[in-house]
Amino acid sequence: MIKIENLVKRYGELVALDHLNLEIHEGEVFGLLGPNGSGKTTAINCVLALLKYDKGTIQVFGKEMTPDSYEAKQQIGIVPQNVAVFNEMNVQENIDYFCGLYVKDNARRKKMVQEAISFVGLEEYKKMRPKQLSGGLLRRLNIACGIAHQPRLIFMDEPTVAVDTQSRNKILEGIQKLNENGSTIIYTSHYMEEVEQICTRIAIIDHGRCVAIGTKEELKKMIKTGETVTVENVILKEENIADIKELAHVFNLKYEDETIIVQYSGGKHNLIRILNYFQEKEISFGRVFSELPTLNDVFLEITGKELRD
Repeated sequence: MIKIENLVKRYGELVALDHLNLEIHEGEVFGLLGPNGSGKTTAINCVLALLKYDKGTIQVFGKEMTPDSYEAKQQIGIVPQNVAVFNEMNVQENIDYFCGLYVKDNARRKKMVQEAISFVGLEEYKKMRPKQLSGGLLRRLNIACGIAHQPRLIFMDEPTVAVDTQSRNKILEGIQKLNENGSTIIYTSHYMEEVEQICTRIAIIDHGRCVAIGTKEELKKMIKTGETVTVENVILKEENIADIKELAHVFNLKYEDETIIVQYSGGKHNLIRILNYFQEKEISFGRVFSELPTLNDVFLEITGKELRD
């Protein structure tokens, strides 16, 4: 559905996109992750032909994307991070206005607007103005305005920022429903748990390049961390810490405030191995838990940065 090859975009001396290559397939919920300044927004704006770029090619729906690719643009929906609606219009009028940019037939548009209102659960609020809505309801309105014309391809830029848990769940369920109904979704977020929950494939961009791409399972296999074991309320001597570092597959260890965190590069029975060591040395301990790598671990190890920085 989208094919980007050797895309280069410069702002003076700054290289925002450095020979970016990316393919997004029809039917995906595609997660696009990257630290601040990594090039995500620039890449999206280039795909939408809102920015000129210095080098490379972009194809959308199998054709070159240009500023006058009106047929392609009619099949694209955009849900921006910053809510973009008119305060002078009520909910229904806002959705009708944005849908009208794509659909001129009044009867068809009226039906699509009602479907969008129902889809985001704003039936009870359709006569209210944006200023009267809560943050979560305002986000739902923002989504409805972007998807009312039933696009094949939808860009969603952090659609759940600053909303309550109930609204976030409603939005995520809606995104999955859109995908089930045939839309391909490009999804950006700073909430890793959301990306893990809904995205079928994920790309990590850093310094204008795609540094990793795959399913969440494939990405987790790319990093060194395989399992993290944490043991609380345990008093260890230097010799104990040295012994644990020598256990199979241990590659990193942190001990402070009577808590030890051990990272393993793979292997099985890591938890059993360290507990056996404590038993052998007659070392008492408190709570113990084991965690498999998360998408946040992947992001941190690949980019060296926290996503929320």
